[in-house]
Amino acid sequence: MSMMSFLSVSFETEKRSFAEPLNTAVLTTKFVVRDNHDITFVSHDSDDGAWQFHSNDQIDNFEDVAMVVSLKEIIAIDSSVLEIAELPLGFEATRKDRKSKWGISKSE
Repeated sequence: MSMMSFLSVSFETEKRSFAEPLNTAVLTTKFVVRDNHDITFVSHDSDDGAWQFHSNDQIDNFEDVAMVVSLKEIIAIDSSVLEIAELPLGFEATRKDRKSKWGISKSE
């Protein structure tokens, strides 16, 4: 990748931001925060506007691994979530890994 295309991609991501304040509480798991697993699933819940950021880890009991962190912390962990900062309420974004493109669909 040339330096010019790298700067272009970085600039594009930097222009995006979430509508919510950076101190907004979001749901995630210890796999994302402590183990640094890739964020592969993001939802913007239609019922309460909550954001959820998850890895593709198999979870038997969400309460055992759940964490509440700030939106700012999630962006610090993986700034590529800024690519989907405008995800509408009631939609979700998925990808295979951090290097993959996001696929967006309506939540069921």
